[in-house]
Amino acid sequence: MEPDNPAQDPTDALSSVPATGAGRALSPTGRLRFFFGPMDCGKSTLALQIDHNQARQGRRGLLLVRHDRSGAPTISSRMGLARTALEVHEGMDLREVVRDRWARGARVDYLIVDEAQFLSPDQVDQLAELADDAQLDVYCFGLATDFRSTLFPGSRRLFELADELHAIQVEVLCWCGRPGRFNARVHDGEVVRAGDTVLVADTAVVVADEVRYQVLCRTHYRTGDLGPATVTGRQLSLT
Repeated sequence: MEPDNPAQDPTDALSSVPATGAGRALSPTGRLRFFFGPMDCGKSTLALQIDHNQARQGRRGLLLVRHDRSGAPTISSRMGLARTALEVHEGMDLREVVRDRWARGARVDYLIVDEAQFLSPDQVDQLAELADDAQLDVYCFGLATDFRSTLFPGSRRLFELADELHAIQVEVLCWCGRPGRFNARVHDGEVVRAGDTVLVADTAVVVADEVRYQVLCRTHYRTGDLGPATVTGRQLSLT
């Protein structure tokens, strides 16, 4: 957002201790929002739609992503929508990313962060600081829990800090027809209960010895029942 006082360095808004009186006449407008849900509920589609709506009003946004399923620095939807984004790396300071844009004369009014569950807690803290001190609108999208039904560290911190929490309302169904909420990791036809938290794969059809994911209801997540073979691997794949 352009500073009200052109003589003031806009990066001062990110100082851990603002200068005396700096920004105190402004009412804070930035908000940190977290949109969450299971796989296939349309998180990336919603992220791209919000970016489109914001840009139509003349606002300038910065798209960030961490471990997109495509393996590229892209926010991609299973419906075929995609936009190039900046890949967030481990240890990257998101405040410095915004400072760099400002230093190059670019406006940044909002951030879109996809796959936000993979952020570190420190990076979530940085997003909160950007919302509070730089008055940026920050929209985060991601899973709440991993394949062990445990909160991702990034998601946990978002639940703790976000101004708004939005459970995405597009219902994802288990193979049995009940609402699916658990992101099961499947290897060689079996639900995997242990392993690395970060292992990027998709819900598309794969060969038996590769890893994929399948959304299950609580009952079938607990029992490891993946349903009829005709359903396995094809759940809600739109591409």
